[in-house]
Amino acid sequence: MNEKNLSNIYFRTFYVSKEKSNCPLIANAIRVEKKLKEQNINDIVTSQRYGKRVLIDSFKDKKGEIRDNFLEIVDYDPIKKVLLAMGPKEPRIETPLHWMIHHARSEVNTVVQINDKELSEKLKKTPKTEKDYSVVTLEQIKEVLKHLRDSKKVILKNQGVIFVGNDINEVEKLILEVIK
Repeated sequence: MNEKNLSNIYFRTFYVSKEKSNCPLIANAIRVEKKLKEQNINDIVTSQRYGKRVLIDSFKDKKGEIRDNFLEIVDYDPIKKVLLAMGPKEPRIETPLHWMIHHARSEVNTVVQINDKELSEKLKKTPKTEKDYSVVTLEQIKEVLKHLRDSKKVILKNQGVIFVGNDINEVEKLILEVIK
């Protein structure tokens, strides 16, 4: 395993492999992200449960192919703040939150996070985190999980919105209903 120090200091990542993922769920994630970009939604983080792993977007660069931008997260330890990953890119800062949602809620197989403050203002009756967390913390994760007991969407104060569902089609439909 290779250790890589990230530009963030919020968790450490160890790579099992730096090869591109061949996960069959990538095509669905790409389709949904393209559809949302057509609606002028650009800062999107998509994750899907893949067995015991989580397939999630990584940092995107202008040169990288869309297929290069996914990681498989094998494990995450929130106490030690250590992430075990497979893929060629660095994980996004939102990765621990997505991992914890997938592993705390068995009915959630897809999480889409849209980092857009304007979108969150459109959602009047949606639960909202009380604090403004600049990075993912255990407190934020607990607050999000509490709200997800009764809702399929949660506003992250001054960040955006998290949508969850059983599959990517359900989450896509939920998002499109909100933005139209």
